[in-house]
Amino acid sequence: MSLKDLLPGKLGFGTAPLGNMFRDIPEAEAHATVEAAWNHGIRYFDNAPFYGAGLAEIRMGEALAGKPREEYVISTKVGRLILGEVEDVGARDLGEKGDVFKYGRPNKIVNDYSYDATLRSIEGSLERLKTDRIEIAWVHDVAQDFYGDDWLSMFESARKGAFKALDRLRDEGVIQAWGLGVNRVEPIELLLDLEGPRPDGFLLAGRYTLLDHGRALQRVMPKVAERRLGIVVGGPYSSGALVGGPNFEYAPATPALLDKVARIKALADRHGISMKAAGLQFALAHPAVAAVIPGASRPGRIAEDRAALLEAVPTDFWRDLRNVGLVHSDAPLPIMS
Repeated sequence: MSLKDLLPGKLGFGTAPLGNMFRDIPEAEAHATVEAAWNHGIRYFDNAPFYGAGLAEIRMGEALAGKPREEYVISTKVGRLILGEVEDVGARDLGEKGDVFKYGRPNKIVNDYSYDATLRSIEGSLERLKTDRIEIAWVHDVAQDFYGDDWLSMFESARKGAFKALDRLRDEGVIQAWGLGVNRVEPIELLLDLEGPRPDGFLLAGRYTLLDHGRALQRVMPKVAERRLGIVVGGPYSSGALVGGPNFEYAPATPALLDKVARIKALADRHGISMKAAGLQFALAHPAVAAVIPGASRPGRIAEDRAALLEAVPTDFWRDLRNVGLVHSDAPLPIMS
């Protein structure tokens, strides 16, 4: 089954913020955000054990309890196992993103992409999510941003373990699809070139956005489209940089990047559109993209995302964006669809 057939709509909800990403989010606020997503018609929820050491899965499971299970789709991730509580939360090794979930649960997380760990990870997620099934499983972060020069060895571990386990689970009907959930294009390239594993698609975060899309556009999108797979675009607002935030890739945005944001915003203001509409609709214009999943930790953000998806964007905005070189010359735009 293709991701486009499996996913119930083009707008999903990325739940990383529910894991206390960057701040300690009150329980009521987290639950209200999931409820807002549901009330705005969102029926695809992406999660991961990594998000707050299980906190995001727990919160989402509680918030969705009682909703008709056949009406929504869940994806979660494998590759990180959650162990018991530890006193020194700072001892977690989270690569470049060591402070992202410092307000999460005080549980030890271990990186394990083996066959058995993959099965245990799925079991743990089912328990935290309070559900009897998970539609999509992504192999999480087998890439340079977490493992540096060792990323290929972690990928090889996943090839021997997680990929085979997920192939089996899909064939047995336990899950319906699997792929990689990463922030870099290289692991996707590598998996697409392998014989044996049969992924159904990919979650690519931050690499197909208005601010950063050239490498993905040239190196992975054509292969994904040719094989009739699909891409779920995570982080469509580039860690908030596109919509006025100070960070890009979890670090302060560079002056060059902020200048690009300012130039795009000037065009958006001239045409009377929101930056969120520009970001979401740009990503969805590529035929390989099955859905976008912006994250949110406040109910009001959900309403903004839904409005941005439906906002009327003038054709001239896209033409101007192309003419001044703010998007790659080969990037599909809504005016072409």
